[in-house]
Amino acid sequence: MSEPLIQATNVGKTYGQDVILERVNVDVHQGEFITLVGASGCGKSTFLKMILGTEQSSTGSLLLNGKPMPNEPGPDRGIVFQQYSVFPHMTVLDNVVAARGFQKASLTGLLFGRQKRQARDDAIAILEQVGLGHALKRYPHELSGGMKQRLAIAQAVICKPKILLLDEPFGALDPGIRADMHALILDLWKTHKLTIFMVTHDLKEGFYLGTRLWVFDKLRHDPQAPNAYGASITYDLPVSQEGRDTLDEITRQLGASRPTIPYKETA
Repeated sequence: MSEPLIQATNVGKTYGQDVILERVNVDVHQGEFITLVGASGCGKSTFLKMILGTEQSSTGSLLLNGKPMPNEPGPDRGIVFQQYSVFPHMTVLDNVVAARGFQKASLTGLLFGRQKRQARDDAIAILEQVGLGHALKRYPHELSGGMKQRLAIAQAVICKPKILLLDEPFGALDPGIRADMHALILDLWKTHKLTIFMVTHDLKEGFYLGTRLWVFDKLRHDPQAPNAYGASITYDLPVSQEGRDTLDEITRQLGASRPTIPYKETA
């Protein structure tokens, strides 16, 4: 087997006296689709930010390709949040071109000549792939919630990241639109050979999309000092499109042993 893309060894994160994560030990290989579930505030999004580079581990080591995780975001790691990170004064096409510009050029995000033409061609191709080819000249306020999320995904993918980080990207969408977004993200994952980490509060969504599901929870609890201990990965479950029939059984196991893990229907 190839070397892990990401290695976490005894990773912990604290803010002052509050312990958020402790003793996180995992390896992730290129091409995996990791879904992260757990109670609110258990450190799922914090772990994503550590991979992105906007947060650093307090203890342990977090490696990317065998080297310490960079302490700032880079083009190899793209992120999509639940709240749409688009520029309201730019068209759909210009939003995606700007994402390439901020990657390649100065803080202005401006491209010129051949670079600009190539960025526009690449942006159009990505927007066609995410189903926004008909909306190139529209502005964000003219888009539905699902279309805005497609735009945010296109902004991330045009930078050709190796790793795509999704922080509850579909939580605000209606069930029907979420189903369309599931199909889209699976298509992008396969087409662009991405490694994906996705935080979700929907256990069924986590099983359906991922090849591997992590459950974050605290192994130790102190009622007198609720923040004295952090969460770890208490379950690391391999899942696959062929193994969906095990969902109900594992759901019951999780519910019985970890009643604090949220679960909601998608229908």
